[in-house]
Amino acid sequence: MNVVSRGIRNAFRNTIRTFSIVVILGLSVGLALSMLGARQAVQQKITTIKSTIGNTISISPAGARGFQGGGEPLTTAEIAKVSSIANVTKVTEALQDRLTTSDTNLVSAIDAGTLGNRQAGNSGVGFQAPPDGVPGGAAASQDGTATVKRTFTPPLIVSGVNDVSAASAYGGDSVTFTSGAAFNASSSENVAVVGKALAAKNSLSVGSTFTAYGATVKVVGIYDTGNTFANAGMLMPLATLQTLSAQAGQISSATATVNSIDNIDAATTAIKTALGTAADVTNDQTTAKTAVEPLESVKTISLYSLIGALVAGSVIILLTMMMIVRERRREIGVMKAIGSSNLKTMLQFISEAVTLTFLGMLVGLVIGIAAANPVTKVLVNNSSSSTTQTAGPGVRTRGIRGFGSNSVTNIKNIKTSVGAGTLLDGVGIAFLIAILGSAIPALLISKVRPADVMRAE
Repeated sequence: MNVVSRGIRNAFRNTIRTFSIVVILGLSVGLALSMLGARQAVQQKITTIKSTIGNTISISPAGARGFQGGGEPLTTAEIAKVSSIANVTKVTEALQDRLTTSDTNLVSAIDAGTLGNRQAGNSGVGFQAPPDGVPGGAAASQDGTATVKRTFTPPLIVSGVNDVSAASAYGGDSVTFTSGAAFNASSSENVAVVGKALAAKNSLSVGSTFTAYGATVKVVGIYDTGNTFANAGMLMPLATLQTLSAQAGQISSATATVNSIDNIDAATTAIKTALGTAADVTNDQTTAKTAVEPLESVKTISLYSLIGALVAGSVIILLTMMMIVRERRREIGVMKAIGSSNLKTMLQFISEAVTLTFLGMLVGLVIGIAAANPVTKVLVNNSSSSTTQTAGPGVRTRGIRGFGSNSVTNIKNIKTSVGAGTLLDGVGIAFLIAILGSAIPALLISKVRPADVMRAE
C-alpha cells in the first residue's frame, strides 16, 4: 500500500506537467466518450429506422394500381398466406370502392376543377359526368366542336380497413380526430369515420347517419389528416364494406410489415411465391437502405475516432511515463538496491500513471457529457448532407431527403444521452489507456540494474 500511495504522490511532483497531461488526457477521454455516445445513439436510431421505415411490402391485384388498370381482386384466403410468412409481423388489408349518387345520399367534398373535368372527359368511368361529356367535360355542338363547358362531381372514395392505428389508413402522414373516435377495425357494424371536409360538406357530426349501398350507416368519428383529398373520404370496417358492396372476402390492396428491412428481400420473395401471378408485390427497400447509409457512415466515423482517441491517450501516457522513468532511473536503481522488487517498483509507477489517467478521466467525463450531443448532430448533419447532394440536377434526391421533410427531421433528430452505462464505459476507457500506456515503461523499469545506474552516476 505504501508503494501505491507513493506513486499517487509522485503524480503531483511536477505541477505544470501534471496539469498539461491531465488536460490533454481529458480531451482524449472526452472525445472517446463522445464518439462512444454517438455510436450508441446512431445504432439505436438505425434499429428504429429498420423496424419502422421501408419495412413494408405493398401487395395489389396483378395489373391494378388503385382505380387504374384492371385485374381481379385478391381474397382473404390469399392474404392469409402472407401472414404466415417468416418475419412478417402484420398484414393490413384494405378494400376501396367508389360511391356515386346512385349508391349514397352524400355529396363529394371535392370540386372537380380543370383536372377533374379533363379526366372525366377522357375516361368517363366512375364519375358523375353528363352522358354527352367530351374531353374537358364540354358538351358537343351539332358541328362536333366543344362549346358548352360542363362540370361533374367526383365520386366518394370509401375504404374498408382491418387496421385503423396507422395514419396511412386515412390517406395522410398524420391523423387527428376532431370529434368521436375510430371504430373497432374487426367490427362488422354499419359505422364509418369521415374526413372533416366530407363532414362539413354534408353537415355530418358524430351520431349522424347517411345511406350507402341502400343501408343506413352511422358516423362515429370525424378525422383530419391535413390532406384535402384524404379529408374528403371515409373509412368503414373491412367486413362492413365487403358486405355492403357485395364483395365478400375480396381485398383490393394489402400491406405486409416486416420486422426489419434486413429481412424484406426474403419476405418479398416468399410473398411473390405464395401469391404467384395473382398479385403485384413491391417494396421500397432501396430507398430505406439509402436512408440508413448516412447513419452507417456516422457509426464508422465514430468507431475510428474512438479508436484514435484511445490510441492518442495511450501514447500520451506512454511518452509521459517513459520520460518519467528516464528521469528517475537513479531513484529506481536505489529502490532496487535497498530490496524493492521489480513488481513493487513497477506498481509505484503504474499507480502514478493511473492517478494521472484518473484525473484526466474526470475532466474527460465532463467534456464527453457536454460534447456528446453536439458532436453527434454535426456528424449526422454532415453525413446526410453529403449523401443528398450526390444527386445531379433533375435527379430525385435519394437517401434521407427521399422520405420528405418530416422523415428528415425524424432521422436527423438523434439525441445522445450519456447514461450510467456510458459513464462506466468511459471509466473503462480511461483505465485501458493507463494500462496500455504503462506497459512499455513497466518493462523498461524491470530492466534497470542498480549497479549500472550507480556506475553511470
